[in-house]
Amino acid sequence: MTGADRVVTDVGQVDAALDAVVAALGGARREGQHAMAREVANALEDGVPLLVEAGTGTGKSFAYLVPAVLGAVTRGERVVVSTATLALQRQILVKDLPLVADALEPLLPRPVEAAVLKGWHNYLCRQKIAGGYPEESGGGLFDLPAPVEHPAGDVDETLGDQVVRLRTWAEETSTGDRDDLVPGVTDRAWRQVSVTKMDCLGARCPMLAECFPERAKVAAHEADLVVTNHAMVGIAASGSPGVLPEHDALIVDEAHELVARSRAAATAELSVGALLRTTSLVRRHGGVVLPELDEAIERLAVGLTGTSPGRLPDGLTPELAEIVTLLGAACREGLTATKPGPGQGSGPPDGGLVMARSALTIALEITDRLLSDSVANRRDVLWCEEYRDGTRRLRIAPLEVAGLLAENLFAERAAVLTSATLRIGGSFATTAGEVGLFGDDTYRALEVPAPFDYASQAIRYVAAHLPPPGRTPGEEMLAELTELVVASRGGVLGLFSSRHAAEVAAERVRAASGLPVLCQGDDSLPALVAAFREGHEVSLFGTLSLWQGVDVPGSTSRLVVIDRIPFPRPDDPVIQALGDVARSRGRNEFMSVSVPHAALLLAQGVGRLVRSTQDRGVVAVLDSRLATARYGSFLRASLPPMWPTTDPTVVRSALARLAVLPSRIEE
Repeated sequence: MTGADRVVTDVGQVDAALDAVVAALGGARREGQHAMAREVANALEDGVPLLVEAGTGTGKSFAYLVPAVLGAVTRGERVVVSTATLALQRQILVKDLPLVADALEPLLPRPVEAAVLKGWHNYLCRQKIAGGYPEESGGGLFDLPAPVEHPAGDVDETLGDQVVRLRTWAEETSTGDRDDLVPGVTDRAWRQVSVTKMDCLGARCPMLAECFPERAKVAAHEADLVVTNHAMVGIAASGSPGVLPEHDALIVDEAHELVARSRAAATAELSVGALLRTTSLVRRHGGVVLPELDEAIERLAVGLTGTSPGRLPDGLTPELAEIVTLLGAACREGLTATKPGPGQGSGPPDGGLVMARSALTIALEITDRLLSDSVANRRDVLWCEEYRDGTRRLRIAPLEVAGLLAENLFAERAAVLTSATLRIGGSFATTAGEVGLFGDDTYRALEVPAPFDYASQAIRYVAAHLPPPGRTPGEEMLAELTELVVASRGGVLGLFSSRHAAEVAAERVRAASGLPVLCQGDDSLPALVAAFREGHEVSLFGTLSLWQGVDVPGSTSRLVVIDRIPFPRPDDPVIQALGDVARSRGRNEFMSVSVPHAALLLAQGVGRLVRSTQDRGVVAVLDSRLATARYGSFLRASLPPMWPTTDPTVVRSALARLAVLPSRIEE
């Protein structure tokens, strides 16, 4: 059943509220936005999960915030809104939600209470600043995923300068939230003033009353609407429901990222470096020497050296299983040896000892998981990964997260999942299945088209005359790329499958065209995007970081080039394991796993071009397989309906005209 088949009971109230928001913004009514708002209200009332693909420019955040705020305040039902990025999380809390709250004030019995909730490591720790922890936690491998690197406020700022600035800011901030610090600091500096949840002293912390993350947690438990991120939701999905406050509804924005973020949250790794830091913490703060653990770590180092990088489809080898068993036993012994004795629990605990016991606990949990039957039963995938420094680590990740999401996130609560790209191959079925919604009768779906006339605003060019791409950029592809950049006089966002390909292409185009080409790695990503946005003839080439989230409307981005279809690497252990599962179920592993993965990312990349109703431009895919391969039609069905062509002469002529048009007013 689709959204068009049902009508929400309070449609008048939802429409009036959304009209008030649009009027406050000075915009015009969008029927698609209203249709989405009605269906979101419907889902929040009856609890049937809703999938909404809402294209760029549809105003989807207002379409779900209006019914969410109405329902939360009038029915007393807490709503959690999750985003993939901290940036969108902040935009909702600081920009979008205040507009909605002001517009709805006449319709509500009281003002809406909102709160933001992030991982513990995103907040200052007053106890650590006061000296309650060792200077370096050193537990990066066992920590939650680190936040995105922030550029330092001054290029000449030392680590010490940044820490001094953080200490000063700690006395001024009311939130302790890293995103409120302007200018930002490096991850290394931030680690000096923050801890993870596992390292937190909890109720025994002498500075609990002043704890920033604890305040955020309390505020979230009292709020009508909580804005969080997929990392937190992923932790909840993996079996830690207490991470989020009790809630009646979950709205997932940028929902195409939910599966990957949830899998990442449930991925664990075992490394020699992390274990050595664990033993160091135990010796320094627990006063305990663990010779059995030291011996097991030495054996692990040897065992990993003799293990080839890649997937371990049958689980641990007998040698590794013996080593991991010894590690687990040694960790248990360490936890017993460092347990506070009688009379030691009354005062504040030593922060270093808390960190040591946390590290031992996490290591023990990982060894138990590695020794379980989860890999043999295809619940987990296990592999040995080699890093650039030559070190190797064991990594284990859940194979499928559909069951976790269905059980821990969507059961017994309303759920709305929305994104600009949810349909794959023109259908919601793949996305629905990945999040545990199997069968058309388990959810409703709605497509809200972007307010763009793609056929007249954009050309989709596939270079069908080129040979299929190889592992490195070929001469024919580089020549084609150069001709396109010259015709466009720059203004190119180049999306490449690898850093090497981007660098080779940038060097070639610079030399052949004389036009300025920025390449990912030349500077911080925000600085590169800013420079690209400001220069009419500037081009920017890069990899995965540019495929999603880059928003550059206007004539400075008039050509998006994609070097090849973004299929996952065939040696990716998770992709290999998912392929095995698909094959065991009688499905084609390539069409079931690799093609949908590529379709989603390809749609994200193509979506970088048209960001406003005034944008005009070309998407050029330099991979002939999009036009010639049997799976090409499936991939094309996932893309916006741009005017298609395979004629290079037509495209170069169009780009030449675009190059001389005056800059358009950005919306």
